[in-house]
Amino acid sequence: MGCSGCRVRFNLGKAVLPKVSVFFTMLLVFTYLFYCLAGVCDSVPRTLYSHQSPDGDYDDKTRGLDNPRSQALLRSHLAEELVSRWNGTDSAESALGNAEQRGAVEVPGQQLPSPRQIYDGTTEDGGNGIPVSNTFGTKKIPQAIIIGVKKGGTRALLEFLRIHPDVRAVGAEPHFFDRFYDKGLEWYRSLMPRTLDGQITMEKTPSYFVTKEAPARVRNMNSDTKLIVVVRDPVTRAISDYTQTLSKNPGLPSFQSLALKNATTGLIDTTWSAVRIGLYARHLENWLQHFPLSRLLFVSGERLVSDPAGEMGRVQDFLGLKRVVSDKHFYFNQTKGFPCLKKPEGSSRPRCLGKSKGRPHPQIPSEVLQRLRDFYRPFNHRFYQMSGQDFGWE
Repeated sequence: MGCSGCRVRFNLGKAVLPKVSVFFTMLLVFTYLFYCLAGVCDSVPRTLYSHQSPDGDYDDKTRGLDNPRSQALLRSHLAEELVSRWNGTDSAESALGNAEQRGAVEVPGQQLPSPRQIYDGTTEDGGNGIPVSNTFGTKKIPQAIIIGVKKGGTRALLEFLRIHPDVRAVGAEPHFFDRFYDKGLEWYRSLMPRTLDGQITMEKTPSYFVTKEAPARVRNMNSDTKLIVVVRDPVTRAISDYTQTLSKNPGLPSFQSLALKNATTGLIDTTWSAVRIGLYARHLENWLQHFPLSRLLFVSGERLVSDPAGEMGRVQDFLGLKRVVSDKHFYFNQTKGFPCLKKPEGSSRPRCLGKSKGRPHPQIPSEVLQRLRDFYRPFNHRFYQMSGQDFGWE
């Protein structure tokens, strides 16, 4: 009788224990979900990177990155990592190339881009491959902007800069100061990638240089903003501009018919944007009314091709950055006709700009080219005087 009662209690225990276990498990799960939905989980520091000390132990103090010591250790490690093994994914350029094909970049009247469309890397890494959680760091207005010029080499400069561990840049062109200024500064800030202390935020929109309202708007945002202008022989630039438009509109009239008001007199049509953009001196006058010359850096588009490391050294000095990007990062691609980034460790191929870059130019009659060179000559010399640099466009 007693043994029979024991067996009953034992069998009852076997039946009840699993149900109790399941009950407590479900209770824990629902409690966790409740707190996460309430936002408590988001306040818990995330492990972004585990720093290993020299003796092989992991330093838990570097796991939470909300203090200066942790940020300094992380950034130091990332700097060393990126110098020896910089990110070579071409997803940023691929995304940009796709956007250009859809007409979402450098096309007047484009649909308003959302922060999602303002692409800033494969993950939320601003293009330099740093694995940063999207809840870490702060979004800041740019401290430096590449303001021009279209078809001068701005995309190449931005991609070269994004190798640097202290540069985080939005990939596509926000067009805030020329097209979407009415959206407000907070909208503009929301497009930017998150940064750590000591990193700089950048963007590039080449049309700013030729937009009359842009200088005053940038100054009102921050009068200390550093401005970079990539310039190129205006004749070559105009042909490149025409070539890009022709690729999207094969029925475009000939270059000479657009560049000349009258084929007989040879008078240049300055109302055509491809010609007007190359009047650098006129555009610079507008910017110098709002910024001192010391806030502008003029990068040679030609030297960015022939000596990318040299020009990048000047850019890094101007931005107050350590010279990380150097000649060891580049090789010249004979097919494309411009430098590419060497194959990074862990990547199957080098990193070059997309198919939209390096298009072959159409043949332009020599007399048209000469008329354009004669037309630009006085403007070029004026620009040399104003910028303090002789770019040698003769």
